[in-house]
Amino acid sequence: MTETPAPQDDTLNETPVKLVIVDDHPMVAEGIQSILESYDDIEVQATFQSGRAIIDEVEALRPDVILMDLNMPDIGGLSATEIILERCPDTRILILTMHDSREYISTALDHGAMGYVLKDVPTDEIKTAIDTVMRGERYLCTGAQGSLEPANGRGRDALTGREQTILLQLAQGKSNKEVAIALDISVRTVETHRKNIKRKLGISSTAGLTRYALEHGVLQGTGVGL
Repeated sequence: MTETPAPQDDTLNETPVKLVIVDDHPMVAEGIQSILESYDDIEVQATFQSGRAIIDEVEALRPDVILMDLNMPDIGGLSATEIILERCPDTRILILTMHDSREYISTALDHGAMGYVLKDVPTDEIKTAIDTVMRGERYLCTGAQGSLEPANGRGRDALTGREQTILLQLAQGKSNKEVAIALDISVRTVETHRKNIKRKLGISSTAGLTRYALEHGVLQGTGVGL
């Protein structure tokens, strides 16, 4: 008598999503890890506290998804994303951060991230984001979507070539007077450009401009390091 094979449970054949968490705040990383480990279809491979650390290990781990913070010591999340995708193009990068400005979000997507989630979202939304990028789709949480939507039908103006030049000079620590001398323009003109740059980027302080320049690669090749 021929025995009929027992039906197979497809769920037993499903491979859990291999996931890595990169955040320089241990308590944040541990909290996220604790939440995600409660799902049977997610395997948290490791947590790291810097971009350099995950870059050094990514080829050995080959994670399916990386939850990546933006502001970290040595190498930030944006630069780490680019390097990781060069080495492991099949890995999906999901940015998990507190920054909700249009520039951060659009730049992260330009660097190859497949998703952008703010840290104040409900915990189950992180799982939704992971599932979405695993399907090969882009995921933006509600707050990120709102930041990308043009206000009153108009997007935020892009920096002009002159403004980009001045941003570079300011990010190198030069004063308005030093920028004026270097570019052969008046101090008042520099001040006007500076105000316009801050308005366009939604940044209120000089420190914020410097941080923006560092994180968006404006200073690359200038000899100015992190």
